[in-house]
Amino acid sequence: MEAVQSWICEHKLTSIATVWAAAIGTSLTYSGARTPLKPSLRLIHARMHAQALTLAVLSGAAVYHYYEKRDTASMAK
Repeated sequence: MEAVQSWICEHKLTSIATVWAAAIGTSLTYSGARTPLKPSLRLIHARMHAQALTLAVLSGAAVYHYYEKRDTASMAK
């Protein structure tokens, strides 16, 4: 787990892009199997789902970073 965390810390943009691309692919696959929408609408929905997931991941990373820095600062005192 620590190796994954260190890789993510070193490759932040790659991690975010990977989450975004995976969300696009998953959403396109799911909507293609479930709904008879036109491909352009499926792509729009997939993009919206990926953006929502990316925002959630970024928010979680910001909260984690905040508490990690706060704990580090309190240990230094």
